[in-house]
Amino acid sequence: MTTSRTAPGTPPGPAAATAAGTATGTAGPGRGTDPARAVVTAALSRARSAAEPGPDRAPGPLAPARPGPGLPIPAAGPGELPLEPLLRLSLAAQGATGRGGRGRLRPHASAGGCHPVSAHLLIGPGCPLPPGRYAYDPLAHRVHARGPAPGGVPAGAVAVLTVTPRRTAAHYGHRAWPLLLLDAGHAAAALVLAARAHGGTVGHPAVRPAVCRDAAGPLLAAAAGLDHPAGEADEHPLAAVRLMPPDPCPEPWSLARWADGTGGTPWPVADSGRCAGGAAADDTGVVLRALTAAPHPGDGRENWWTPPPALPAPAGHDLLARRSAPPPLSGAPDRAHLAAVLAAAAAAGPGLRWYAATGGPPGTPGPGLLAPGPAAPGGLRRVAAGEARPTLAAWAAGQGWIADAGAVLLACGCPSGAPPHRVRADHLTAGHAVGTAQAVATRLGLRSRPLGSWQGADLGAALGEPPGRDWVVHGLALAAPGTPGTPGGGDRP
Repeated sequence: MTTSRTAPGTPPGPAAATAAGTATGTAGPGRGTDPARAVVTAALSRARSAAEPGPDRAPGPLAPARPGPGLPIPAAGPGELPLEPLLRLSLAAQGATGRGGRGRLRPHASAGGCHPVSAHLLIGPGCPLPPGRYAYDPLAHRVHARGPAPGGVPAGAVAVLTVTPRRTAAHYGHRAWPLLLLDAGHAAAALVLAARAHGGTVGHPAVRPAVCRDAAGPLLAAAAGLDHPAGEADEHPLAAVRLMPPDPCPEPWSLARWADGTGGTPWPVADSGRCAGGAAADDTGVVLRALTAAPHPGDGRENWWTPPPALPAPAGHDLLARRSAPPPLSGAPDRAHLAAVLAAAAAAGPGLRWYAATGGPPGTPGPGLLAPGPAAPGGLRRVAAGEARPTLAAWAAGQGWIADAGAVLLACGCPSGAPPHRVRADHLTAGHAVGTAQAVATRLGLRSRPLGSWQGADLGAALGEPPGRDWVVHGLALAAPGTPGTPGGGDRP
């Protein structure tokens, strides 16, 4: 990109989006591709299309029911993992009283406030709970024992993050599965941020968090002791977060140890007839199985990534105070604050391209697209001139208020026809990075609101690059501090 380019003006219509979706020449369903890739390619094209979701349906319970009594999480002893505050700062409901209470369902953002993510805890030595498998109940802030730990599991804990598709699909229909991946990324970021905020406090060891975004679904299910997911009412495992004491040689096979050394039994994606006809693209459960059926085509190792510390580092009270601010979000953020939030997103979201769309009067960055530029004045470099926010408003499910937002951070990537592991990783990474950026924005006093649903948002093509290579995956609207309205419950489209 060069400074002579102009920011996108008129968004492409559905026909242009369809053309961009096939520009890479990747075979579509029924053209000889493997079933998983056929399903994901069709589902990605449909989620990015102008097709509207169907009528709302019942979303089901707020959290999966767990057998047996809920157990309190004991306070950590000296040298033990501080599990209770880590979960309270990241995944626990706020203001709710038991499963029938009212309040905020999680501290982190979720599309439409649906909160489909659950956590299965694999507890090893060095924790306040006895080693074993547990299901976490965020509404009661308790755990349910699900089985013993295999022999030889490493110290610390692993949280296997699952989603219940019905929670989100009931409202978003065929647009739900990208939002489910983004939500899982937000939950992973919440655990990492909590570990960094609380780890190393007096009497407790520092906590070294790591994230696994590409383990095969069967391996994740086997490690957590879960059945294979079948439909949208089942729990689908998507990612894992490891919370361990610092170790110069961390255990590289955390999940395999919990799965008794196996990779889990492979699960079917969809029958060839449904793949050829494209019907599977509207079945959220089938799409999630296709995305997780096989790991990254490498050596089969678990790829654990240690995110860099967010700067400025959010404290525990910031994690509980973060909110998806209700529109309007007018008022340009300070340039230094914008640069800090954009840098935090880029550091937490490797492999994606990061931009900030800005507008505003003299003294602000001015209309255009900015990118992180450590060597540039103020840490920002201009990559395109002109007003992009009205186009972003049209792309983001027609939310007109975005045209007047103070700034809009954008995570771009996930090319058309990308293999399932790339689609999954880009969305999980984008969710993780935007979740991190929102916590940093809260630390700086900025208002923010994540933006998850995008249609026809081929930013690369709008900037004159080859179509289908640089799509908007996730966003974060930002605004200067102002008089806060009533929190919108984490809503975002």
